[in-house]
Amino acid sequence: MKVNKLITIEGRVQHVGFRYSARNAARNFAISGLASNLPDGNVYIEAEGEEKNICQFIDWCRIGPPLAKVIQVKIQDGEIMNYPGFNIR
Repeated sequence: MKVNKLITIEGRVQHVGFRYSARNAARNFAISGLASNLPDGNVYIEAEGEEKNICQFIDWCRIGPPLAKVIQVKIQDGEIMNYPGFNIR
């Protein structure tokens, strides 16, 4: 079953390659969506895919790339948007 999750990652997640690493992880897990930096220093991700893959992607988000220091991951349910790929904004 396809699901959409709205994910906010808090911590040292900007200027560490988080969005680009998230795009690579999303591709590995067959996830579509988008990633963007927020003005407050957090990263926002809309992720869409099979529930099992989304769970694995969220587990990756809890760790992130090597230079990141994730403090908290907030997750909300979103509406299916049928993204064509995974884009960085």
